[in-house]
Amino acid sequence: MSTAVIEKVVEQMKDLPDELQRRVLEFARALALSTPRGVPGTQLLRFAGAIPLDEVEVMRQAIEQGCEQVDINEW
Repeated sequence: MSTAVIEKVVEQMKDLPDELQRRVLEFARALALSTPRGVPGTQLLRFAGAIPLDEVEVMRQAIEQGCEQVDINEW
């Protein structure tokens, strides 16, 4: 992380009223939460083929049968 950017943000915040400083803090927290988390796909490759193809087919069929259907009486 660039300390120069952090220093500039801190300098800007010093001139803001308390309420605006709190809003900046809330925004920074929201940004931190929105950062995607996870692992690179290359780390998941070891799981490729872990589910037998016949089970994959059963799952695919269940998804097709249970999804993308509208029940007009649902509501």
